[in-house]
Amino acid sequence: MTSIDVRDLTKEYGARRAVDGLSFSVRPGRVTGFLGPNGAGKSTTMRLVLGLDRPTSGTATIGGRAYAALREPLRRVGALLEAGAAHRSRTARDHLRALAASNRVPGARVDAVLERTGLAEVARRRVGTYSLGMRQRLGIAAALLGDPEVILLDEPANGLDPEGIVWIRTLLRGLAADGRTVLVSSHLMNETASFADHLVVLGRGRLLADTSVRQFIDARVQPEVRVRSADAGVLGELLARHGHDAVRHADGAWTVRHARAEQLGHLLAREGVPVLELAYREGTLEQAYLDLTAAEAEFSTQPQEV
Repeated sequence: MTSIDVRDLTKEYGARRAVDGLSFSVRPGRVTGFLGPNGAGKSTTMRLVLGLDRPTSGTATIGGRAYAALREPLRRVGALLEAGAAHRSRTARDHLRALAASNRVPGARVDAVLERTGLAEVARRRVGTYSLGMRQRLGIAAALLGDPEVILLDEPANGLDPEGIVWIRTLLRGLAADGRTVLVSSHLMNETASFADHLVVLGRGRLLADTSVRQFIDARVQPEVRVRSADAGVLGELLARHGHDAVRHADGAWTVRHARAEQLGHLLAREGVPVLELAYREGTLEQAYLDLTAAEAEFSTQPQEV
């Protein structure tokens, strides 16, 4: 299968450097989440990979070749960058048939992707009558039309309802399980954590992280255990005596950092302390992402006094 390889990629627009010496690879068989604050360079990078912009320096290749050099590129690479790409006066089916004909894709693929994206029943409606979520599904259908090895999707969950979000999650996992190379840009941290195996994180055009989701979280957010007993004071003394880093809350519960639930459970049982609550809390992708990118956002807000 085919990988995406970005090497020393730089893109300048006048005095502004949107992408700055970027290097990473997107491998087959896994979903790579592409993250970063607004203005980080994600969309520019995807456009450079797809040959829609020219780099100032460096390279972006698919299977070792520039996108422009690929024969029948729709059969090799499927992409969704803009949900409104289809002409509003065309039906969804006619839009996909035109793409198929111009790229020598068998006509049977049109009905196949309409079915796979849940649009079969509305395929003869004009695109102008579609909701944003339906246009997103149509854009994904177009990306899948050539049965490509490589798929790039920019914010594919935008406009989807809860059922649609579950659907896109399942779709992405299935594409990766087939051995395809999948790169997905998203601002939805919880969703990204649900489908991504690997992360590439940008900030101000530079690479901040290139690692698995689990390693990314564990390197930045320490897990915690929330524990509560009938006697918060006795519990606090016990935790302090055994060297635990714990913080007490207003409801009498304690948050214990750098601990395991089973470790605390054995300790409390041995000491005869009754337990009302004992819950392990893993770090989240959102926490780790905010920790890493706090200083990298191009636009940010500050709390205001009122």
